[in-house]
This record gives sequence, C-alpha cells and structure tokens, in this order.
Amino acid sequence: CRTLIAIMQEATGAAPRMWGESIVGFGHYHYKYASGREGDWFLTGFAPRKQNLTLYIMAGFDNYEALLSKLGKHSTGKSCLYVKRLADVDMPVLTELVVESVAHMKASNA
Repeated sequence: CRTLIAIMQEATGAAPRMWGESIVGFGHYHYKYASGREGDWFLTGFAPRKQNLTLYIMAGFDNYEALLSKLGKHSTGKSCLYVKRLADVDMPVLTELVVESVAHMKASNA
C-alpha cells in the first residue's frame, strides 16, 4: 500500500485521507448532478479488500483502453480497478493511468 500512497500522493499533490472506514483517498473535487444532488469526493484512492485491492480511477476507463491492455491482470467496474496484488500489474502503466485520470478530473472539475 505504501507504493500506492506514493503514486497517488505524487499524482494529486495531496496527502492521504480516510474517506469512511476503508477508503484512502487523495485530493478532492466537488460534483453536482442535474438532479441537484451534490457533494465532495476524492480524485483517486484505494481500499484493501478481502478479495482484492480496489483502486478508484474516478475518470472511468473509456479513454484508457490502451493503458488497460498493457496493465496486467485486472478487472474493472465503472470507476473501480480491481487487482489481486500489485505484483500482477505493470507499475509504470498503473502510475500513468493514475496520473492521467487525476489530470482529467482536475481539468473537468476546475
């Protein structure tokens, strides 16, 4: 987890912060839906889970197919990247994915 902390802290320029009981988040942005619902959330983060390590790539994955194809063993949800262990993924590719996602989130929520 120290490796993820270093990657995410470098990408966001923010210190790690607990969001709830199990999510370590970095940075934040404010969102507002058309319905009027709004709130604050982190730019990127992770949560160690029993089954896997969940990484939160808040920009989603639509623009990152090329990176995902080089990443290694993983699965995805809407904004969640699931890996069994960091040894299963290419760390420079993971770093690039986090950096690009954070840059996208900062630009689209400025």
